[in-house]
Amino acid sequence: MAIAHLLGQELIGEGDAHIGLLDRLVQHASTTAKYCVFYGEARDYYDVRGRVAHECLFNVTNGAYRSVSTQQGFSPFSTWTRALSWAMLGFAEELEFLASIPDEELAPSGGRAPIEAAMRRAAEAACDYYIEQAAADGIPYWDTAAPGLAFLPGYRDCPSDPFNQYEPVDSSAAAVAAQGLWRLGAYLNKSHATAPLAEKYRSAALTIAGSLFTEPYLSEDPAHQGLILHAIYNRPGAWDYVPQGRSIPCGESVMWGDYHALELALLIQRDLRHEPYWTFFSVHPQNAETGNHSKI
Repeated sequence: MAIAHLLGQELIGEGDAHIGLLDRLVQHASTTAKYCVFYGEARDYYDVRGRVAHECLFNVTNGAYRSVSTQQGFSPFSTWTRALSWAMLGFAEELEFLASIPDEELAPSGGRAPIEAAMRRAAEAACDYYIEQAAADGIPYWDTAAPGLAFLPGYRDCPSDPFNQYEPVDSSAAAVAAQGLWRLGAYLNKSHATAPLAEKYRSAALTIAGSLFTEPYLSEDPAHQGLILHAIYNRPGAWDYVPQGRSIPCGESVMWGDYHALELALLIQRDLRHEPYWTFFSVHPQNAETGNHSKI
């Protein structure tokens, strides 16, 4: 919808009603932020700040919220970590996009301040939760309540182990999350007031990148078709390959993990070279303007 809006397209409803795609984008993102992200406000028993729901169900007759749901997570009341990473990256990119939109275009949707506040709140909550839940090297296990984690005491305080016998990690969630952390850090780094928070997120992104781009996560086998190993596609559906002699999936890649790892590498590389900053909607010299450079 963002690109379609920039191209001047719009949705035509019944009776030739003109529906602005920017307004529809804001509605969708705001609804996701409200219902799929938790903020520790006692919405239900499992309301922990930063936890996300893979899906939410609504009454098709009146639109009322009914419950959380999932297809690829362990349960609706736990957090599937790739869903968490999609939220991290999605809200960060929405913030980048909205910053490029003139105030007058956002006025019909409620105005810039409340829209950006809702997106930032969701992004920061999700990113903070990811940092809390991932292993010490920034790689998460596939779901925060995966039952086998009970046999891995202290798993968040030590490097991830993709070869354990209880629960798989998900490197694809890490690749998406790292880009979300990097982009949120870049967004927050524009203000001196939020620069320390920006550094926290960018440092977390670099920790993940350092793990993904070395063994055992970076594939060094020229015969393997993937780039980043130990990704999970659909654990509840048993769609992932379990090597002979092992009890859990490991050693394989998924295309979104590889894609976002590549995009993450390019973002960091361009920052180090002081090259223009890439977004899905434009390329602009953000780094040169803000002094937003990484030091590794």
